[in-house]
Amino acid sequence: MRTIRVVAAVVERDGRYLITQRRSTAVLPLMWEFPGGRVEAGETDQQALMRETMHRLGVQIEVGKLISFVSHPYEHYVVDLFLYECKLVTETLEARAVSAYKWVQSNEFDQYPFTPADEASMNKLLGVS
Repeated sequence: MRTIRVVAAVVERDGRYLITQRRSTAVLPLMWEFPGGRVEAGETDQQALMRETMHRLGVQIEVGKLISFVSHPYEHYVVDLFLYECKLVTETLEARAVSAYKWVQSNEFDQYPFTPADEASMNKLLGVS
């Protein structure tokens, strides 16, 4: 099976985390995730995160340290998901290539259906098994 390298931004502000909802036409439609996307050939994780957050939310970010990694098998491929601590450089967000975005507290995560890879990452981050 092929492996897809995916990066996601963990952006925290005032005790809330930025999450985005996938479009209805996407794979895993309308599920929630940390903003990010696939790393393209020749790109660093940081470049991919900056490109993806601009494309999806129209926002510039500063990419910090790697905080979590999970490898999650799906039916036809494996996703290697790398989560980075990030800060917003620009404050105005737009739902450009996502269905929606929200700022939620970590204790509210269970109210949103997350993609399996993101859920595994959250559980690791929060120390939940």
